[in-house]
Amino acid sequence: MNSIDSTLNLKHDSNPIVLEDMERIIAANLPWTLLKNKTIVVTGGSGYLASYLIKALLAISRRYELHVKVICVARNAKSVELRLGSYVGAPDFSVVKHDVSMPLPNDFPRADIVVHSASQASPKYYGTDPVGTLLTNTVGTMHLLEYAEKSKTEKFLFFSSGEIYGVPIDSTRAIGEQDFGHLDPMNVRSCYAESKRMGETMCSAWTQQYGLHTNVVRPFHTYGPGMALDDGRVFADFVSDVVAKRDIVLKSDGIALRPFCYIADATIGFLTVLLIGGKAQAYNIANPGAEISIRNLAKLIAELFPERKINTRYEAPVQSNVYLQSPVSRACPSIEKIQSLGWSPVTGLVDGFSRTIKSFLV
Repeated sequence: MNSIDSTLNLKHDSNPIVLEDMERIIAANLPWTLLKNKTIVVTGGSGYLASYLIKALLAISRRYELHVKVICVARNAKSVELRLGSYVGAPDFSVVKHDVSMPLPNDFPRADIVVHSASQASPKYYGTDPVGTLLTNTVGTMHLLEYAEKSKTEKFLFFSSGEIYGVPIDSTRAIGEQDFGHLDPMNVRSCYAESKRMGETMCSAWTQQYGLHTNVVRPFHTYGPGMALDDGRVFADFVSDVVAKRDIVLKSDGIALRPFCYIADATIGFLTVLLIGGKAQAYNIANPGAEISIRNLAKLIAELFPERKINTRYEAPVQSNVYLQSPVSRACPSIEKIQSLGWSPVTGLVDGFSRTIKSFLV
């Protein structure tokens, strides 16, 4: 089998950590031939999760000669250039500049598969642009579902979020796909989670009424190479601090627990649901075995590269209307449902965050 360098015909991401991730994704035991000759539209293609998925789809197609065509839909051409610039101009990759919260143009390309990942997922947007945040997840989803139904699209994969569970009723119990906690619809931070909930319901409705094959993935705290270091979430801040040789500064007591899932594991999970997930079904994509408190995560990350001499300290937070913190102290998901499809995460915290930091240092 040829190396990924040759299969990408020199149009590839040259980061060695990303290349290793792609090799692992390619080697996953999934029915890749189901993608043969398919055209796949990926919205939000310049975003973190979607861009990694696009790289994986192109690598898989080129390795196994599946002749997949990927169409990246994005609002920001600069973001596409930053994340996917080495793919621009390839015959199997094209870019459509469009905001999906606006009606789709008449010449919008037809696709066999739609992956709707466009979303403002960072909490830094919930306070500054709650309207834009919710419109993409609702009106944007409507536009794409209507398009998929009229185009007789074979599959529609919606990227939701672990945020839809709200504040768990019992934080000691793993959250299954049928469990839901409290969300206050009058709290502006709910613009993201409530609109993701509606997007999921819309998928279910289009399946019920039109027979469209929809699936939903609910990612939890996904990290890895290529994530935005100015994302606003604490784990991105911690990685950014190590890369820049700055002390890690905690702005809270750090006792909240979060399960962190490495991007290569998550991408295989997304592809598992896309290829063999049940119709109108939702799946948690997470690594409950990598649950850790924010305080202990800061300590772990600081100690990964001792030569960089990173310390951790606490500073009282400055009140802000920009970053709206989550009220959830613990929300650890069950992944039994997707495990029944054969997927399980394999990357632990030390390996995952080591790989992530190294990817920014090479």
